[in-house]
Amino acid sequence: MKKLLFIVLTIFFIACNDQAKVEEDTAMANSERIKGVYDAFAAGDVETVLSNFTEDIQWSEAEGFIYDYGAPLVGADAVVEGVFAKLGSEWEYWNLEDKEFYDVGEDRVLVTGRYRAKNKATGKELDAQFAHFWTLRDTLALSFQQYTDTKQAAEVVQVDEPVEAEE
Repeated sequence: MKKLLFIVLTIFFIACNDQAKVEEDTAMANSERIKGVYDAFAAGDVETVLSNFTEDIQWSEAEGFIYDYGAPLVGADAVVEGVFAKLGSEWEYWNLEDKEFYDVGEDRVLVTGRYRAKNKATGKELDAQFAHFWTLRDTLALSFQQYTDTKQAAEVVQVDEPVEAEE
């Protein structure tokens, strides 16, 4: 009986360790996949970026951010139109720097870094921290949540009113 109990416990611990290893490998693969999304974005390879999204991805900009629509953008086309196209047309450059990738669960990845960008209309520059929280399903991005300095972004796009000379 003791021998049988020992065998069962041994199998149980091996199974638990194997499951932990699988979860660790999955998390590592997810972190690498998301890193690949950022690399593709930096290279202007939107097709690769979008191929890493689920059909029903829910993309949420920070509340009050310049591209926040009050509800998540749903689907790749909405993300392209509501965010990516605007970044390309309204900004001289939009770089994501000092990125760090953190596995925060079997299907979640946190990315931190800095936005460095220059707005075309105002000539003002953005230098703000960001955090992006990704949730994945079957290795594809199911949701994205941005956190950043919304006040600074609003100030960068705000055209300064000309000061009228006093007569």
